[in-house]
Amino acid sequence: MTNNIDHDRLFKELISTFFLEFIELFFPKVMAYLDRNSITFLDKEVFTDVTEGERYESDLVAQVKFRGKESFFLIH
Repeated sequence: MTNNIDHDRLFKELISTFFLEFIELFFPKVMAYLDRNSITFLDKEVFTDVTEGERYESDLVAQVKFRGKESFFLIH
């Protein structure tokens, strides 16, 4: 019997659970500009390549206030 582990789902869960710690560890200067209470994770965002018409689905998108403005962090 083979155990199928959904690594993609686990990674997304890990990053969304520890998003602030992830940013703090890899991008410490960014933390000064983030509103910690404004983080919302969006479910499946789709982006289109305007020039070629191809559609891409994001892995994980965090909507957060950055420097006082609504911003998006795409985690791929």
